[in-house]
Amino acid sequence: MPSESPSPGQLVIISGPSGVGKSTVVAAVLDRLQPAVRLSISATTRAPRPGEVDGQHYHFLTAEEFAARRAAGEFLECMEVFGRGHWYGTLLDEVRPSLARGQWVILEIDVDGARKALEQFPQAVTIFITVDDQELERRLRARRTDSDEDIRRRLQVARREMAQASNYRYQVVNDEVDHTVDQIAQILAQEGLDA
Repeated sequence: MPSESPSPGQLVIISGPSGVGKSTVVAAVLDRLQPAVRLSISATTRAPRPGEVDGQHYHFLTAEEFAARRAAGEFLECMEVFGRGHWYGTLLDEVRPSLARGQWVILEIDVDGARKALEQFPQAVTIFITVDDQELERRLRARRTDSDEDIRRRLQVARREMAQASNYRYQVVNDEVDHTVDQIAQILAQEGLDA
């Protein structure tokens, strides 16, 4: 008797401005919902930071490798981020095989990347994570990883991104991580995830 192929998985796009806590929330969502849900690992041309592992945190590509794969149409979405000459993107081979196996795949990407991904996956579940402006600035400063100029630039980008939150099917305020994860888990269950 032939085995039934699994129902295809669903693409989940999670966006929100830098400093809103996306990575923390997404990691907690994955802890709760794996193996039904997995994170797509982005590719980048930037150098690894201390402790980052190729294939686990990012796929670290040279500028030449990235450009060649871009020219070959291997990216779902990609762009240069923050004007520093570093490219980031989602490789299609990070998404399609998992969806075909019935897994749900989370893309943690910015609003521009989300727009591009929706061109190929218009049925994707879209979730925008936000906080109020003052809290966002407080979080960015508390990280102590950016200069004042970097923080100003990130806040400008954040305001532009938050103005697009209404383009997402769901908006979730990250006031407390566990509560935010509960809300996202409920959204995914409502959308059909059987975890």
